Amino acid sequence: MAGIDRVGHVVLWVSEVAKQVAFYRDVVGMQIVNFDEEKGEAFMSFGTQHHDIGLFKDKGGDSRGSLGLAHIAFHMPGDQDELRQMHERMRDAGARIDRTTDHGMTLSVYFLDPEGNRLEVYTDSLAADEGLAFMRENGGLMKTLDLEKAAT
Repeated sequence: MAGIDRVGHVVLWVSEVAKQVAFYRDVVGMQIVNFDEEKGEAFMSFGTQHHDIGLFKDKGGDSRGSLGLAHIAFHMPGDQDELRQMHERMRDAGARIDRTTDHGMTLSVYFLDPEGNRLEVYTDSLAADEGLAFMRENGGLMKTLDLEKAAT
């Protein structure tokens, strides 16, 4: 049976496409694949596929209720030091940091883009098979991760 193996891309309705493009380029580190300001749409990529995120100008008919997208998670190769550097880059760019979390199998920084969409950047702390086993046994942890302390 054919199966899905990962998130292919995410599309967000946004009020200011240009502002979001700048954020995802300058803070998150994505590349602009296509940006049509007149149409109010942009496609962003991490450089390994055609697009990872689509940003479309909200036309006003879409609901922005309390249900919907919880967050978008971006995997980052590396370790806690690289995650700390990313955390510093976000903080220096003025991104609103929501929380930093040790999930047991991953280390994560949760933050908000300029329009309040929650994003997560994470690095694996266990190999894939170990992480899967950990998640099956524990369901993931929610311990606070002190990236400031990790820098010392």
